[in-house]
Amino acid sequence: MLKGNAIVGQSGGPTSVINSSLAGVMSAAKKFDEIETLYGMHFGIEGFMKEDLWDLSAQSDSIIEGLRKTPSSALGSSRHKVQDEDFTRILEVFKKYNIRYFFLIGGNDTMDTIHRIEEYCKKEAYELYGVGVPKTVDNDLFGTDHTPGFASAARYNALSVQQAGALARDMKKVDQFVVYQTIGRDAGWLAAATVLAKKHEDDGPHLIYCPERVFDADKFLKDAKACIDKHGWVSVVVSEGLKYADGTPVSASLDADKFGNTEFGAMGGASAGLNVHKILSNKLGIRGEFQITESLIMSAIDRAIPEDLQKAFDCGEKAVELAVSGTSAVMVTINRLEKDGKVTFQYGTAPLSSVAVRAKSMPEDFINKEGNFVTDKFLDYIRPLIPELPTYTRLEEKYV
Repeated sequence: MLKGNAIVGQSGGPTSVINSSLAGVMSAAKKFDEIETLYGMHFGIEGFMKEDLWDLSAQSDSIIEGLRKTPSSALGSSRHKVQDEDFTRILEVFKKYNIRYFFLIGGNDTMDTIHRIEEYCKKEAYELYGVGVPKTVDNDLFGTDHTPGFASAARYNALSVQQAGALARDMKKVDQFVVYQTIGRDAGWLAAATVLAKKHEDDGPHLIYCPERVFDADKFLKDAKACIDKHGWVSVVVSEGLKYADGTPVSASLDADKFGNTEFGAMGGASAGLNVHKILSNKLGIRGEFQITESLIMSAIDRAIPEDLQKAFDCGEKAVELAVSGTSAVMVTINRLEKDGKVTFQYGTAPLSSVAVRAKSMPEDFINKEGNFVTDKFLDYIRPLIPELPTYTRLEEKYV
């Protein structure tokens, strides 16, 4: 195989396990003579084009091991979308540093970046082996059963909903609802995973809304009131990407600006969770709470699942093994195997062309017909990924 140097970068938002993938790449790169030096992109492809590179081969084994339990993106990240005019500069840097192996850890857009760069180098007759390492808390990457980082983020959300639900249940004489918003612009995997918080019928979440289904405010109010009438309170989980039937985001501000224009998202001081909170409080005339964790689930290493950390590391190692064996233009995947009622996972590959710039939505049969909760099929999917949540003690209702 071709001898040369390698480069690795991290793109987009982090996950709590993304540095474990970086550690996997660094560990594997030391094992192969084909890779002379492993460089790191400081601040992703943006830093790479400025030749802002770190020598990762010079890092000690203790640092590699420490990265496996370190939050955020150790190399720094970027959301730069590669433009046609960038390709010449990218190839120029590849040639200057004799880079022949190219790894990026990221999501849909990152896989598109590797795909386009690898194709350009091929067209220019520059021998380069590009392999993607999957990463996203959203779990919306095509070609893989799940992504490293998703399970840990899902557990974070489920724990938050479980514990906030206990608080809301006991405070229902003061606040009769709690709204929890998860990340998920196009896919509801994280919102759906909060179902694991529910151990008893009256536990939250009672209602779960994913962006795969249209949000109907009137039906939502009816469902929420039914829960309040039954339990005295309601726990609602919403994805940030919820939309109404006409395509308007639920996150659109309920108030117009001074020009009469609707404001959207954080810039307008609004969010799906906040607006669902307003719908409940304004229409039902009751008090309630809302929680929005945003990027906390991306960096909570203290809530990372050991198996998730290991899979992230393994994906990094697998990417290097594939590249030095002559495989290119693929992303490492995690494939599910079911046999005799047991679920196991193995590593595979998916073509970058089938992964890039696409979002993997939840299957129709993972969401109930009412569009306000998940099905048993989703539970079968999620349970092998996340350890059992803790069980908390409840006083027995022994009245005097």
